[in-house]
Order: sequence, then structure tokens, then C-alpha cells
Amino acid sequence: MNGNGARSVAFAILVVAAVLVLPGTSAAQSPDTDWSAYGHDAGATRYSPLTQINRSNVQQLKLAWTYHTGALQPASDLNKKATFESTPILVEDKLYLSTAFDQVIALDPATGKELWKFDPQINRSADYSEVSSRGVSAWIDQQARASDPCRLRIFIGTIDGRLLAIDGKTGKLCTGFGTEGQVDLTRDIELRDRGQYQVTSPPAIAKDLVIVGSSIGDNRAVDLERGIVRAFDARTGALRWTWDPIPWAMKTTPRTGAGNAWSSFALDSEHDLVFIPTGSASPDFFGGIRKGDGKYANSVVALRASTGEFVWGFQVVHHDLWDYDVASQPTLFTWQGKTPAIAITTKMGEIFVLNRLTGAPLQPVEERPVPKSDVPGEETSPTQPFSAIEAVVPHKISAQEAWGKSTEDREWCSKRIAESRSEGIFTPPSLQGTIAFPGNVGGVNWGSAALDPARHLLVMNTNRLAFWVKLIPQEKLHDESMEHEHAGDRLHGEYGRQRGAPYAMYREPLLASSGLPCNPPPWGTTTAVNLESGKKIWEVPLGSYLPGQNTGMLNLGGPMTTAGGLIFTAAAMDTYLRAFDIENGKELWKTELPASAQATPMTYSVKGKQYIVIAAGGHGKLGTKQGDAVVAYTLPDK
Repeated sequence: MNGNGARSVAFAILVVAAVLVLPGTSAAQSPDTDWSAYGHDAGATRYSPLTQINRSNVQQLKLAWTYHTGALQPASDLNKKATFESTPILVEDKLYLSTAFDQVIALDPATGKELWKFDPQINRSADYSEVSSRGVSAWIDQQARASDPCRLRIFIGTIDGRLLAIDGKTGKLCTGFGTEGQVDLTRDIELRDRGQYQVTSPPAIAKDLVIVGSSIGDNRAVDLERGIVRAFDARTGALRWTWDPIPWAMKTTPRTGAGNAWSSFALDSEHDLVFIPTGSASPDFFGGIRKGDGKYANSVVALRASTGEFVWGFQVVHHDLWDYDVASQPTLFTWQGKTPAIAITTKMGEIFVLNRLTGAPLQPVEERPVPKSDVPGEETSPTQPFSAIEAVVPHKISAQEAWGKSTEDREWCSKRIAESRSEGIFTPPSLQGTIAFPGNVGGVNWGSAALDPARHLLVMNTNRLAFWVKLIPQEKLHDESMEHEHAGDRLHGEYGRQRGAPYAMYREPLLASSGLPCNPPPWGTTTAVNLESGKKIWEVPLGSYLPGQNTGMLNLGGPMTTAGGLIFTAAAMDTYLRAFDIENGKELWKTELPASAQATPMTYSVKGKQYIVIAAGGHGKLGTKQGDAVVAYTLPDK
């Protein structure tokens, strides 16, 4: 339920050193286009109609400009958690982005020159669950004159729990919004631990409303902060509506929390709908206090954007015990040329396609029996939903399938699996230890998916890493922790105290002594699925841990697609930005970045010239190469 889905991946990485442009077509001048929202548009397609950069000339891309944010200065211990996940937006000829410390920056999109920088003065001596921001949102006041201050407002939610409105022209706070330009989001959520209630994703903009969720630190206790979603007046900052994903939680003893919406929302303005992806109710790995399905945690919910009225909800996991938040931003598209639809990608590798007006499945969904819990006090859901669309990651690993770089590694992995509960996806956490596959990083995480509307393709990056999860009676926690004395450094494992529950939790990635996963590669892919046929069209490993082998790598960040027949993505734990052919996944181009890029690229055209832009700043928790660069690429001038 946290804001990055990255907490556990850190251990693994730290130990692992609609226009088709034909070949020969010359690059035509592109019409100027914006990238006006985090996912390109309100429907989060991550698809650009630009064709100047295409399959015939992508190999000619060259560096256009580099900008350094300076966000890691002054240095602090928080840099160890900092991650540059921002996707810039382009609105009214300015490029806007955010840093891990919620600095908001405006750049000239053609040169990368800084136009202004706003610093919210995050306290770097405090502690935060996440040090991350995926971006900002823009709102234009249709009642204002072009010369009026704050006609264009840039909104950001901060890691210390504020919502800020900034003048897009000057970079100064819009003092008429909230209290001197900001709203305190820590009110009314029953704050338990400051620094654990945050905003890491850009707000949604629905006409004159700013809609925001929250990121809540995992596994601390049962009675965590309330995961309410709120809408504020974009002009005044006044609260307009509130929606609680799990109102039943107020009646549990102790009170359950979270169920929060930490990822990005999608919006259908025509039908006045906002689509909210939600996470698990607390705590993640024991549900004996929160009995039943737990609606509407682990769901995508459609609300009336203007009022917050519930319209429909679809739960992807009943009674979650695996930290299977809906981490991805939903994707809006048109089904078979006529029906408004929504695609939901999940950590389980399931893809659900629904009518976005009613929530009814457009691709069949089946409730299938799943393993039962043997933990006293736990009541698992007897079934879980499975889509007719082909899953994009494996759902089971047996002892016989264990992988290892050496015979010793393979034997160790096989023995560990054989000694644990491992009955496929949704095997519940246990006192003996359970293999969770896929693990809580996915499947598909917050990188979400990109659409190719002409080909009916949905493209996504996937992770494939098994985790070992064990429940520990609270009275035995001290003794158990002595067996993993280094677990607190997140290199070897992680404890979650789950205060108020009878069991604490321990989890670690299932790795051999080589530091490589026990499940067979690929460990990370870029994958394309046809939404109408429900079939996987192709998948390719994304990066590699072993020289000369296409093992794929764990990744955080997403792809984008273009009408030039291209997919651009970084996201892997190496330092490369890649371009793939949308038809077959063939790698057509790659370039080395100044740092790793756990972010999603974007593209736009200014003065007839198309640019590809990505934030390359690495990920402190994952141990990838850190930096502070925003990098742009374009074709050479003729």
C-alpha cells in the first residue's frame, strides 16, 4: 500500500551487481503537441500521435539537451531513499516536472533551460516512508484572463502531506488557494505516524476540482491512517467531497486503516467519471481482523468526478494477504470501436477489461478456487477473480522448476521451495513460510501500461520475482528476528510489526547465494497483449543481469507508445533508454543515460521538432545509479 511498491525489491537489486511510417520515409515536420497529463492524457493512454521519430529513423536519435535538478543537494540521509520517478508534462509551451523532494521546475522544452524552480522546503532531517514524486498536474482557470496571476496552476502533492498550487508562469504559490497556497492533507485521516502519510502521485484534474489520494507506509500496524480520497476546489482549496474506500474499517476492533489510493487516477470527463485504483487494507499480510472481501480495497472504483458519488467498483483481489495493491494507473480506450472501456493491469499479471460506464467485464472474468489458510484466526477468500486474457507473468513455481546459476544454487532453491507452502498464486502467508509468486512488486507495478489504439495493443513492463513470506506470532518476534539480524538494512529481508494483529510478518526475495532469483528468467520483460483477442502477442527481456544473456531485470517505470510504431522505455536496473518495434518487440535503439531511469518517458513536438524526454535519477532503495538529470533526445537537423 506504499507509494512505490519498491520496499522489498531493494534487497534483490542491491545483491545483483495510428500512422505507420514505412522504412525509407523521410522525417516530416511534426505538428506541435502537448503532453498535458502524467499519462499523456486524462485517460492515461501514454500514446502519442507523433510520427517524426519512427522505426525508420529512430537509430539517428541524438542528445538534444540535459538539465540537472540539483535535488540531491544538500546531501542528507534521505538520499538513500530518493527516487526520481517524475514524468514531465508539457502545457502552454513549458515543461513542468517534480523532484523526489517535491521541487517543481519549469523548463524551456526546446533547450532545457530553467525558467523557474519552486522549493516547498521539505524537512530533510525528518523521516519519510517514500522520497518520491511521479509528477505534477496542470489546471487552467477558464474564468481568468490571460494576464491574470495563477490562470495556469501547477498542482503537486508532497511527501510531507500537503497539496500545493503554483503559478505556472512565475513559480510562486497561488496564495488564494487554501492557506497561502497550500492545503494540509493530514487532517481527518487519523494520523498515526508523521512521515508515513504522503502523496507521491500527481493529482487528477476534473473541471474545477483537484482530486488526490495518499501513500501510506506498509505493515506498521492494524490501525493505520484512513485512505480517503478527497476533491478540492482548484481556485480556493475548499474541500468539495470525500470518499472512503473502506468505510467498514471504522467498525473493526482495532480499527483497520489504509485501503488507500497511492497510484495515479484516470479521468473520463465526458461521462464525469474518475477511476480510483486502491491498495490493501491494513495490515497487508493478516486479515483476521478485517474479515470478508474487504471492498473496496484492492479495486478500481468509478466515482462521479463532480460529487464523489460511487458509481461502480471492481475488486481485483478479495481479502488481500499479499500486498497486491492496484499499483497501475487504469487505461481508458474504446472497445471494438464503440464501447467506452477501461483496462486494469495488476501485480498478479492479470489484465481486466471492463465497460467503464458500468464496470461489467468485456473480457470474461471467472472466480476460481484458491488455497486456504492454515493460520489460526485467518479466513481467506475461497475464490479469486481471473481474467480470460492471458496472464503476462507465471503464477506458480515448483521445487522441480527452481533455477540456479550453479548446481548448489539450484539445489538450495529447490529445497527452500519444497519446505514452504507453494501452491501457486494466492497461496496464503503461513507460519512455516510461503512462496508468493508473483511477489508484491508485480506483475505490473506503478509503471502501468501504454496503449496502441490502432493495433488494439496494451504494452507493459513486468516483474517476475518470487518472495518468501512468513507470519510470526508477536510473542516470538524477538527470537525470530535474531535469526535475521541484518534484516533491518533491507538487504536480506524486511520485518513488518503489524501491531494490533496476532502476527508480525517477515518477507524476503527468494534469492540464491549468487544473489540471483530462484525462479527462472526472464526476471523482467516488456510485453504486448492484444486486448480484443486476449492473447499475448510478444514479450522481450528488459535488460540483463548476466553478460551475454537476456535474463531481463527487475524494473520500476513504464513504457510509452507512439504512432511512429515505437515503444520507448527505460525502467530496468541498468542505465539504458530503449526503443522497441511495436510489431514484434525488436530492440531498434538504446542509449546510455547519466543514471538509471526508474521513470516513464514522454514525448512532444515544439516548433515542428519531436523530442523524447526522460528523468534519469536512479532509485535509492533499489541501489541503482542515482543522479538528477532530465534528458532529451531528437533527430539531427537536416
